[in-house]
Amino acid sequence: MARLTILEFPDPRLRRVAEPVESVSDRERQLAADMLETMYHARGIGLAATQVNQGVRLLVLDLSEDRNEPKVFINPEIIARSGSQACEEGCLSVPGIYAEVDRADKITVRALGLDGEPFEMEADGLMAVCIQHEIDHLDGKVFVDYLSPLKRRMVEKRLKKQKQRDAEAVA
Repeated sequence: MARLTILEFPDPRLRRVAEPVESVSDRERQLAADMLETMYHARGIGLAATQVNQGVRLLVLDLSEDRNEPKVFINPEIIARSGSQACEEGCLSVPGIYAEVDRADKITVRALGLDGEPFEMEADGLMAVCIQHEIDHLDGKVFVDYLSPLKRRMVEKRLKKQKQRDAEAVA
């Protein structure tokens, strides 16, 4: 397995819409394993392929405390939504920034597993939020898109300053 580089907002590659996976092969299985390793190392709970500059519709999640319940969704699509919840979200591509986003409370998602077989899953609460968040990435959206233009500009300025400080610390 290998750790991948996570793209950071406002990198334009985060806006790329991911392409469907034609058939699940060892390439997708390796990508999923590398993404899980990357996500665990970054202390995240979800990661979409677009965040690691891979233009395919694949996402990984693990909400377990022991980091031993990985879930992989290939070509995920939400086929049902209900309710509403506001949840504070963060993102590995927008480090250190958290904001409240309204999402569906319950969803049904259809996807392929690593074996290439289709499955459906109902999710609510945090799992529903994470799936919606990661599918947004596959559609070229970042959670800051839900913020007002003023808040989004503030996030961009804060991240730019943070990168400058990081660069100065290294120099």
